[in-house]
Amino acid sequence: MSEEQVVERSGGNAGTGMTLEQKTLYAFLGTVALTTWVFAPILHHMYRTWRADPDYSHGLLIVPLSLYFAYGKLPQLKRAPVEGSWWGAAVLTVGVASVCVGELGGLLTALRSGYVFAVMGLVLLLFGRKVFEILLFPLCFLFLMVPLPQSLVNIIAFPLQLIAAGWAVASMHALGIPSLLEGNIIHLAHTELFVADACSGLRSLMALLTLGVVFAQFFRPGRLVQQCILIASTIPIAIVINAARVALTGILAHNFGRETATGFIHDFQGMITFGMAFVLLLGEARLLSFGANLIQRHRTRETAA
Repeated sequence: MSEEQVVERSGGNAGTGMTLEQKTLYAFLGTVALTTWVFAPILHHMYRTWRADPDYSHGLLIVPLSLYFAYGKLPQLKRAPVEGSWWGAAVLTVGVASVCVGELGGLLTALRSGYVFAVMGLVLLLFGRKVFEILLFPLCFLFLMVPLPQSLVNIIAFPLQLIAAGWAVASMHALGIPSLLEGNIIHLAHTELFVADACSGLRSLMALLTLGVVFAQFFRPGRLVQQCILIASTIPIAIVINAARVALTGILAHNFGRETATGFIHDFQGMITFGMAFVLLLGEARLLSFGANLIQRHRTRETAA
């Protein structure tokens, strides 16, 4: 490394005494603050969505968790070279294009995603590829705070309602409870249950998916295959658990009346079933760990032989 490069990296400007890393960090914080100010109306609307729509209330936790994940990368960041990359301009262009598409087409998801692309582009532009690779997971994690487009929700929610209602009726038949399924309406002997959009399981699916990502990052760091399996498994787990919740609601309504399908009891069922989903996720993680250990022992024995 030449003397000029050493001076630039360690001392940089004799008048200010700031290193290159400090200058880049201040430039990044300034540009992120400016970008946040530009996106303020979009971000405020998204915040209101988190507060108003229970399906996306997990969005309130995404930014703090992302910052925590980034803080956990601090030892790696201290060793990474700061070498800005012009590829960041390409990512920024994607963000600008996303905003333009969202503005012209009235697509809130595109507008909101534009902010995440802008932050990603600034990291790559100012800090370079090495830092970007280290922070890739915390940056991509931010996409979980963006609510899904309503058109996609409508496509997903109704099939989930039908699955939950169908599996619930099958479970009640197995227990000898007479029930009839008509669309997303379950007819019981003394009452009927309507599997509404709120009972589609989309809320628990989004929450469990976010929990699965966090769980995989905390408890399976560096094990990409196990992480992908854990995250992917949150989808069938959420569907099965939601069907069990609907079935439990039907059983209670059949035995104790329709009142047990609403109010506190209904909400309490949601907490219980979500806890069951988390227990299933923990059990799956233990099985994956056990299987990985078995494979490792088998390979060790083969190597020793």
